[in-house]
Amino acid sequence: MTEITIREKLHTVALSAPKTSGVYLWKDKAGTVIYVGKAKSLKNRLSSYFTSNRDIKTRILVSRADSIEYIQTENEYEALLLENTLIKKHKPRYNINLKDGKTYPVLKLTNEEFPKLYRTRNIKNDGSKYFGPFPNVSAVDMFLTLIKHNYTLRQCKRLKKRDTPCLYFHIGRCKAPCCGKISAEEYGKEIEEICLLLDGDVETVVLALKEKMKEAAEKKEFEKAARLRDGIQAVYALRGQNIVQDMDPESRDYIAWAFEGTMISIAVLKMRNGRLVGRDLYRSHSLKEEGEILSEFVSAYYVSANEVPPKIFIPQAADGNALIEKWLNEELHAKTRISIIPLEEIEEAADKTSEYTAKEPPDLSQAEIKHHKAALKMARFNAKEDALRRLREQGDFAAVEDLQKRLNLPCLPQRIEGFDIAHLGGTFTIAALISFKEGNPDKKNYRIFRLKNTDGVIDDYASMREVIARRYTRLVNEGADLPDLILIDGGLGQVNAASKIIKALDLNIPVVGLAEKNEEVYFPHNSEPLILPRRSDALRLLQRIRDEAHRFSNTRNNKLRRANKLKTEFENLPNIGKKRAHALLKAFGNMETLKTVTAQALSEAVKISLKQAEEVLEAVKNVHPVHF
Repeated sequence: MTEITIREKLHTVALSAPKTSGVYLWKDKAGTVIYVGKAKSLKNRLSSYFTSNRDIKTRILVSRADSIEYIQTENEYEALLLENTLIKKHKPRYNINLKDGKTYPVLKLTNEEFPKLYRTRNIKNDGSKYFGPFPNVSAVDMFLTLIKHNYTLRQCKRLKKRDTPCLYFHIGRCKAPCCGKISAEEYGKEIEEICLLLDGDVETVVLALKEKMKEAAEKKEFEKAARLRDGIQAVYALRGQNIVQDMDPESRDYIAWAFEGTMISIAVLKMRNGRLVGRDLYRSHSLKEEGEILSEFVSAYYVSANEVPPKIFIPQAADGNALIEKWLNEELHAKTRISIIPLEEIEEAADKTSEYTAKEPPDLSQAEIKHHKAALKMARFNAKEDALRRLREQGDFAAVEDLQKRLNLPCLPQRIEGFDIAHLGGTFTIAALISFKEGNPDKKNYRIFRLKNTDGVIDDYASMREVIARRYTRLVNEGADLPDLILIDGGLGQVNAASKIIKALDLNIPVVGLAEKNEEVYFPHNSEPLILPRRSDALRLLQRIRDEAHRFSNTRNNKLRRANKLKTEFENLPNIGKKRAHALLKAFGNMETLKTVTAQALSEAVKISLKQAEEVLEAVKNVHPVHF
């Protein structure tokens, strides 16, 4: 393969990467990792390597690479931790190698009668409780400032018996356990509250801190109020979900899988010494039920005892877990335990069709279950994205052919249009049209319709008649291509409403509906639905179209609601009417941006005097941002 061809191959991988956060690895011809990087958007970051104006170092990296791999994460926080771990593991040539001892700080709560809380990078097996690790060091420091000013934990390094308390007691920062002025039970109440902030139900404690902040502001103690505000922000920063590092040194694997018809992608996240050290991704085809997949995969994946960790976590019940454990023990002489941490979306689907049920392990705490569940979600997310990527690469022709056969369609449904109605109590009613071509999204043909006849009224049937009439009247008038199939998100009533308009236009386009509750397929004027096999390619394609239409309609509906809410808030500002509110919305987009502009910029944007602009900006300071 020539250098030009390799570059094209790498560029194609970059363009097909998802727009999610994650870590990417560049490898040379020998499969050696030569660079590890993190990204907020994998697609945007990887694509940037192939722009024409890159510096010499980047061009050298691209010229030495033979392949790109990436691991998706839930957020940038995890990507940062995972990048650090992988750089230490692979020591890539084009990375700055961190020293082995360099780790992110943790918070240590000492194992004493009157514990002390402080920041450290050294973790010891001394019975103390550790929280973290935290890559955001400034948030750690702000949190410790919050504790220092609002709780009365001891400040001294070593607790010694004293006759008289130190200065911290006299300024109200310590209850002087050294002098016996507080019992261990009373002291422990503050410790429990701090632990809740770090690893528990944070909202109750934060609510109390917010009340203190309001009281301080009312008393004009603005410095105290600011410290409380910064501390609350630090709590939320520290509580960001961390999957890729934890305090559990025991080795374990998280295995999850995703089907797209007969195609299956299986992801394995490998945790070693409290760090995510790698992700294995396997592709195959299988006609087995989901509950039967694990035994087949495990027997092929683990080939020696030293590869098998003490614990394996899976997201749903599988057929013969005990037999798999026995096989690992007797054939590979590896002792391991397979635990099920059910994921909600999988369990909901399994309840309808599967004979296997799952319960959370009784010997794990809720905090442990939450952490394992987050790791399994990350594994499943990677598996599902890979399965969808395979569909994009290969085209979903099998599903298109299966759909024609099962629905008895007159021709191959190469182009399918799906519709969904979204509203909020009859307001902001919109219809979404999405298009699939040869089994994959054709986003350039997505459309949104603001419905006129049903705004303010809850009538899905009338809404469906309006959007179908507007869409296909236009296509007929323009002589444009018509779809081979129309899919409605709904049951018999919605299908009949759409079919009536299609017949009135004298068109011969098949119309079907997919009812979400039981995934039943409805045909016009037929109350007996068609039940497709759960694993069929045809049902999978209909579900993808229905879910995409639902996502597209809800996204646009929420955008309309936010814009309307902002416009109303803009109109409540002094010197601003409907026209000026519209100009504000167009120029600045949201209230937070408006807070940052100058009076001069505001004056020019909405054609008001400087004095009026200053009055508007003064009023904006007291407006809270809109949330949905």
